[in-house]
Amino acid sequence: MFRQMLRAKIHRATVTDACLDYEGSLTVDEDLLDAACILPYEAIVISNLNNGERFTTYAMAGKRGSGEIVLNGPTARKGAVGDQIIIFCYEYYAEDEIKRHAPKIIRVDERNHILNK
Repeated sequence: MFRQMLRAKIHRATVTDACLDYEGSLTVDEDLLDAACILPYEAIVISNLNNGERFTTYAMAGKRGSGEIVLNGPTARKGAVGDQIIIFCYEYYAEDEIKRHAPKIIRVDERNHILNK
């Protein structure tokens, strides 16, 4: 049996822009994606701490070191610049893998720079 478990999260990232005229996705500073081991185009779940919205999209790599977190396309309607969000990424694990599994938690400051390197 496999269970879906949290693999990684980027905790309390701040939305830096929202671009409605785009296909869709969440643009994330490539440094943050690397730290969380999230690949471009990988499915992610977003939880907005400011308005309670929770939605699924995919990650897009943003400019490395920029701190950008951009709501694109329809997701631009789910939050506003300055909102704090949590970015979750899940994976399926076998029972024996779960025993030694620990999710990667990336905490960021108000400018989306990693706190726990």
